[in-house]
Amino acid sequence: MTATAAPAPRLVGGRVGVLDLGRIAGRGLGARRLRSGLTALGIAIGIAAMVAVLGIAESSRATLLAELDRIGSNLLTVAPGQTMFGEDATLPDEAVAMIGRIGPVEGVSAVSLTGATVRRTDRIPSGETGGIAVQGADPSLLGTLEGGLATGRFIDDAVDRYPTVVLGALAAERLGITSLVGQPLVWIADRWWAVVGILEPLPLAPEIDRSALVGMDAAREYLDTEASPTTIYVRAADKLLDDVRSVLPATSNPESPEAVLVSRPSDAIEARAAAATAFTTLFLGLGAVALLVGGLGIANVMLMAVLERRNEIGLRRALGATRGHIVGQFLTEAILLAGAGGVAGAVLGSAVAAAYATSQAWVVALPIAGCVAGVLGAASVGAIAGLYPAVRAANLAPTDSLRA
Repeated sequence: MTATAAPAPRLVGGRVGVLDLGRIAGRGLGARRLRSGLTALGIAIGIAAMVAVLGIAESSRATLLAELDRIGSNLLTVAPGQTMFGEDATLPDEAVAMIGRIGPVEGVSAVSLTGATVRRTDRIPSGETGGIAVQGADPSLLGTLEGGLATGRFIDDAVDRYPTVVLGALAAERLGITSLVGQPLVWIADRWWAVVGILEPLPLAPEIDRSALVGMDAAREYLDTEASPTTIYVRAADKLLDDVRSVLPATSNPESPEAVLVSRPSDAIEARAAAATAFTTLFLGLGAVALLVGGLGIANVMLMAVLERRNEIGLRRALGATRGHIVGQFLTEAILLAGAGGVAGAVLGSAVAAAYATSQAWVVALPIAGCVAGVLGAASVGAIAGLYPAVRAANLAPTDSLRA
């Protein structure tokens, strides 16, 4: 009986797992730390710019909407417009009372603009007013606007007919009056007026922020102001706000409803919230350009790595590594490089956005989805940029690589 020879063993290509590729790629990047770090920095700058822009825009928008939720969106303003002949219209003296009879109306107050100017002292020329208007106001105005006092008191029956004034937040700042210590005075219509209160900012009524408010009786007695209101503020039930808005022109001025302007101040805040993201696309485009430059840097670095590591590639091919293994190795390096830059950029951009929002006293709203998308986008850029160098490395002939 003759013994048969055992068949020669076949060489079977080994399988390289994802973890193996990660370790090999990590060692390859670690061997060139400075070059890898600088390349990842380019990606990080692009992602950081994009995340920071998204974060700042989102924080601004969230702050505006939070302010809108706090002060409510059910405030309407009624003001005179123009007649069909192009003349300036006026609101009837009874407009406030007529609007108050509308069922869903929860509060109504008026102001009357005077022609007076306000100055800090009597030695300042009359033309220098700092843009501060003097308006006669109803005692109920602060309640209708749901505003607050920074200090002092608002106009009431006790001071309505005396030369006393309440300053809006911006008016007080321009006049340099921050407290009522020492009873500050302002000069209005050749007379000293005592400042009895300073308002907190009113986002829905910025014109009040820029005004000095006096009682209606005092405005008529000392400033020769007509009783006709120039702006009427109306609070109405939320669910019936549109219905109230539709009947306000005919109710406030039955003779000329077409000459009445009705607006909703909260629309302006919502428009600002929308405008907070208006330039986001532009800045995202700039960030995308930086990301593209970073991708080109990755492609360049990976091509250099292929040329420098031809011996390594030839040795691995000679030991049984397939072309797929080589492609996977260099492609993983590119993805790790870009992914590390993406993570660093997301962290940096979030920190910048949070710091800026904090400095502006805004709500800090970090774009989590933007951070995730940024990291994934960076990894995608790395994959695209590293594909050609990886394929080129896989196509190198082992003998030529070892001979080099």
